[in-house]
Parts: sequence; C-alpha cells; structure tokens
Amino acid sequence: MIGRLNHVAIAVPDLEAAAKTYRDTLGAKVSPPQPEPAHGVTVVFVELPNTKIELLHPLGDASPIASFLERNPSGGMHHLCFEVEDILAARDRLKAQGARVLGDGNPKIGAHGKPVLFLHPKDFVGTLIELEQV
Repeated sequence: MIGRLNHVAIAVPDLEAAAKTYRDTLGAKVSPPQPEPAHGVTVVFVELPNTKIELLHPLGDASPIASFLERNPSGGMHHLCFEVEDILAARDRLKAQGARVLGDGNPKIGAHGKPVLFLHPKDFVGTLIELEQV
C-alpha cells in the first residue's frame, strides 16, 4: 500500500541554524522557509537524491511543534511521510485494520499542495506517520 518515503520530518528549535547546517555544512540544496498556517508550522525542505528532509519550526504558540519542542528542546525526528496512490482508500483500509487517523479523519492539503493524513504513533511502533497522495 505505501509507496516511497517522501520525507523525514525533524522538529527544530532554530530553523535558520538548522537550514544553514544542511546547506553549508552538508552541502544540500535547501528551500526557503515556507509558512504553513493551516498546520501551525514553517517548513524548510532539504532536497536529497532519493527523498527530502522537512525541517519543522512552530508557527505560533498553538503549533503542535511547539509542544513537541517543549518535550524535546534540542529538536528531533517528528514523523515519516510515505506516498500513497489513493489516500482515501489507504485511510479506509488502515481504519478497517484498527489504525487511528488523527484529526477528523479527512485529508488536509499539506506543504506540497497534496492531500495528507496523519496516523497515530501508538499504532506504528511509536512513530507518527504522514500519508501523502501522489
């Protein structure tokens, strides 16, 4: 059902410093910061030959990343994003197998302009999973 790994998301306390590390120290291509108000984050994408790294920083006090950084002040891995052909079919199959979809269960438009859903980390060995329709 899942396709390729689209990105690994890392919550960071300092977006500019994190982007600089990937750009200047590791030599990666790094996007400009992109505010995503609907998700409460600002993102930077680090382009790799086989996937991306998404650097996440809180956008406002109500951001889910703000609470993550309170528990993990240095930042850390936040979620994995996998591509799926049909997000609604994937959602329905996963729910039928007992997986919990976060939020109201309906896809939202993600940072790539495509429908996304998040799956409860307790159902996936402690890892928050994002599904993105290709």
